[in-house]
Amino acid sequence: MPEADIMIRDIMRDEAFLAQKAEAATPDDLPVAQDLLDTLAAHKAGCVGMAANMIGVNKRIIAFDNEGKYMVMFNPEIVKRSGPYEAEEGCLSLTGTRKAKRWQSIKVQYQNDQFQTRFKTFTGWTAQIIQHEVDHCEGIII
Repeated sequence: MPEADIMIRDIMRDEAFLAQKAEAATPDDLPVAQDLLDTLAAHKAGCVGMAANMIGVNKRIIAFDNEGKYMVMFNPEIVKRSGPYEAEEGCLSLTGTRKAKRWQSIKVQYQNDQFQTRFKTFTGWTAQIIQHEVDHCEGIII
Protein backbone atom coordinates (compact mmCIF):
# COMPACT_ATOMS: atom_id res chain seq x y z
CA MET A 1 0.00 0.00 0.00
CA PRO A 2 1.54 3.37 -0.97
CA GLU A 3 2.33 5.78 1.84
CA ALA A 4 0.23 8.91 1.96
CA ASP A 5 2.00 12.02 0.76
CA ILE A 6 3.65 13.92 3.54
CA MET A 7 2.03 17.32 3.88
CA ILE A 8 4.14 19.95 5.57
CA ARG A 9 2.08 23.09 6.03
CA ASP A 10 3.32 26.65 6.40
CA ILE A 11 3.44 28.01 9.93
CA MET A 12 0.71 30.57 10.58
CA ARG A 13 2.02 33.86 11.94
CA ASP A 14 -1.14 35.99 11.67
CA GLU A 15 -1.89 36.91 15.28
CA ALA A 16 -5.51 37.87 14.48
CA PHE A 17 -6.09 34.32 13.18
CA LEU A 18 -4.18 32.76 16.08
CA ALA A 19 -6.25 34.77 18.58
CA GLN A 20 -9.51 33.07 17.50
CA LYS A 21 -10.99 30.36 19.70
CA ALA A 22 -10.79 27.07 17.80
CA GLU A 23 -13.90 25.13 16.78
CA ALA A 24 -14.54 21.56 17.91
CA ALA A 25 -12.80 18.92 15.82
CA THR A 26 -14.82 16.15 14.14
CA PRO A 27 -13.86 12.86 12.41
CA ASP A 28 -13.71 14.89 9.15
CA ASP A 29 -10.62 16.56 10.61
CA LEU A 30 -8.50 13.38 10.78
CA PRO A 31 -6.45 14.48 7.69
CA VAL A 32 -5.64 17.75 9.51
CA ALA A 33 -4.15 15.73 12.37
CA GLN A 34 -1.87 13.92 9.90
CA ASP A 35 -0.75 17.24 8.39
CA LEU A 36 -0.10 18.49 11.92
CA LEU A 37 2.09 15.46 12.68
CA ASP A 38 3.97 15.84 9.37
CA THR A 39 4.57 19.54 10.01
CA LEU A 40 5.62 18.94 13.62
CA ALA A 41 8.08 16.23 12.53
CA ALA A 42 9.53 18.61 9.93
CA HIS A 43 10.17 21.19 12.66
CA LYS A 44 11.26 18.76 15.38
CA ALA A 45 14.65 20.44 15.79
CA GLY A 46 12.99 23.52 17.27
CA CYS A 47 9.45 22.53 18.13
CA VAL A 48 7.87 20.01 20.53
CA GLY A 49 4.17 20.66 19.99
CA MET A 50 1.68 22.22 17.60
CA ALA A 51 -1.95 23.19 17.52
CA ALA A 52 -3.98 23.04 14.30
CA ASN A 53 -4.29 26.82 14.12
CA MET A 54 -0.50 26.98 13.74
CA ILE A 55 -0.99 25.36 10.30
CA GLY A 56 -3.98 27.54 9.45
CA VAL A 57 -6.83 25.25 10.56
CA ASN A 58 -9.04 26.66 13.31
CA LYS A 59 -9.91 23.37 15.02
CA ARG A 60 -9.23 21.97 18.51
CA ILE A 61 -6.47 19.53 17.56
CA ILE A 62 -3.01 19.37 19.12
CA ALA A 63 0.03 17.20 18.47
CA PHE A 64 3.03 16.99 20.76
CA ASP A 65 6.08 15.02 21.76
CA ASN A 66 5.01 12.73 24.61
CA GLU A 67 8.37 11.48 25.90
CA GLY A 68 9.74 10.68 22.45
CA LYS A 69 6.53 9.58 20.73
CA TYR A 70 4.08 11.92 19.03
CA MET A 71 0.56 12.02 20.41
CA VAL A 72 -2.53 13.69 18.93
CA MET A 73 -5.49 14.94 20.93
CA PHE A 74 -8.83 16.05 19.52
CA ASN A 75 -10.83 18.59 21.56
CA PRO A 76 -8.45 18.65 24.54
CA GLU A 77 -9.63 20.32 27.77
CA ILE A 78 -7.57 20.65 30.92
CA VAL A 79 -9.94 19.53 33.68
CA LYS A 80 -7.57 19.58 36.67
CA ARG A 81 -4.32 21.41 37.40
CA SER A 82 -1.91 21.69 40.32
CA GLY A 83 1.50 23.13 41.16
CA PRO A 84 1.63 26.57 39.49
CA TYR A 85 4.98 27.93 38.29
CA GLU A 86 6.39 30.60 35.98
CA ALA A 87 7.77 29.38 32.65
CA GLU A 88 9.43 31.08 29.72
CA GLU A 89 8.36 29.76 26.34
CA GLY A 90 8.98 30.23 22.68
CA CYS A 91 6.60 29.52 19.82
CA LEU A 92 7.16 28.88 16.12
CA SER A 93 4.38 31.37 15.34
CA LEU A 94 6.13 34.15 17.28
CA THR A 95 9.61 35.55 17.65
CA GLY A 96 11.39 35.52 20.99
CA THR A 97 10.20 34.04 24.27
CA ARG A 98 7.50 35.12 26.69
CA LYS A 99 6.59 34.34 30.28
CA ALA A 100 3.62 32.06 30.95
CA LYS A 101 1.95 30.65 34.06
CA ARG A 102 2.00 26.86 33.91
CA TRP A 103 1.08 23.92 36.14
CA GLN A 104 3.30 20.98 37.14
CA SER A 105 0.49 18.45 36.83
CA ILE A 106 -2.58 18.51 34.59
CA LYS A 107 -5.42 16.12 33.86
CA VAL A 108 -6.64 16.33 30.27
CA GLN A 109 -9.95 15.19 28.83
CA TYR A 110 -9.61 14.62 25.09
CA GLN A 111 -10.74 12.42 22.24
CA ASN A 112 -8.50 9.92 20.47
CA ASP A 113 -8.51 9.31 16.69
CA GLN A 114 -11.63 7.14 17.04
CA PHE A 115 -13.24 10.08 18.87
CA GLN A 116 -13.53 8.14 22.10
CA THR A 117 -13.25 10.31 25.23
CA ARG A 118 -10.14 9.68 27.31
CA PHE A 119 -8.60 11.15 30.46
CA LYS A 120 -4.86 11.25 31.09
CA THR A 121 -2.65 12.99 33.63
CA PHE A 122 0.62 14.56 32.50
CA THR A 123 3.40 16.13 34.54
CA GLY A 124 6.51 18.23 34.01
CA TRP A 125 7.73 19.08 30.52
CA THR A 126 4.98 17.16 28.68
CA ALA A 127 2.34 18.93 30.78
CA GLN A 128 3.90 22.29 29.88
CA ILE A 129 3.83 21.50 26.15
CA ILE A 130 0.15 20.50 26.33
CA GLN A 131 -0.78 23.67 28.21
CA HIS A 132 0.91 25.79 25.54
CA GLU A 133 -0.98 23.99 22.74
CA VAL A 134 -4.34 24.08 24.57
CA ASP A 135 -3.79 27.84 24.97
CA HIS A 136 -3.54 28.00 21.16
CA CYS A 137 -6.94 26.29 20.94
CA GLU A 138 -8.34 28.97 23.26
CA GLY A 139 -6.89 31.76 21.14
CA ILE A 140 -4.33 32.59 23.84
CA ILE A 141 -0.94 33.52 22.43
CA ILE A 142 1.80 33.28 25.08
